[in-house]
Amino acid sequence: MFLHTTHVEVRSSYRLYLEFNNNLRGEVNLIDELWGEMFEPLKDERLFATAHQDDALGTVVWANGADLAPEFLLYLLQQQIPQVA
Repeated sequence: MFLHTTHVEVRSSYRLYLEFNNNLRGEVNLIDELWGEMFEPLKDERLFATAHQDDALGTVVWANGADLAPEFLLYLLQQQIPQVA
């Protein structure tokens, strides 16, 4: 089975709530990923807020054509989950 997102919700402060087809879900903060030609424009909160689920691609996309691989999004989610000691 290929990994893909199934649901995307825009949250404040450059965060997205994501659900994946492997039943993992959570919120990722993308502020540190908004660099480069395609992603720098997403620092405009209005443009960032255009994030939505693209069922054909199986991931989040923005109005400017930017998208992030679901594998990368899952990696970020796993890295940002607070570790319990």
